[in-house]
Amino acid sequence: LHISVSFSLGFYTTLLLTQTPEHILTQTNNKTEILCEVKKEHKGVYWYRWSQERQHFEFLVFSNTLGRATYGTNVSQDRFSVHEVRSHSSCSLHISHLHPLDSGTYYCSISQSSQLLLGSGTQLRVVDALPLLPKATQTPVSKKPVPWVTRNKAASRKG
Repeated sequence: LHISVSFSLGFYTTLLLTQTPEHILTQTNNKTEILCEVKKEHKGVYWYRWSQERQHFEFLVFSNTLGRATYGTNVSQDRFSVHEVRSHSSCSLHISHLHPLDSGTYYCSISQSSQLLLGSGTQLRVVDALPLLPKATQTPVSKKPVPWVTRNKAASRKG
């Protein structure tokens, strides 16, 4: 999410919400989890997704401190779920049966004096096949011992 976009929409990124991990690369049909640590009092956590491809900021789900979830339009409750961790100080977003269209930057968020404070963001990329990492080319290590040049005292002695 570009800063210009975030400020024009009235969203503010803050260190009060720390997300882990920063990046996720996974395959179609896998599941994933994004953790959000909240360092401020709140009445519930919102989850949003920014799609660079579609230039679209989408509300996914809101979970209040009682654990009740409210879902955004067309958001599948079968695939998206929110879990509270450690007495409301953290929560996690679980997404199952991942699809490439789920790719985007995910933000947890809390409401603070009519503003939405955004977390640090987690970039999720879902692909049909993971890219193969090139194997490191190793130079063959010579097994031969390094010959040490030793001087024979007798041979070096002049007659």
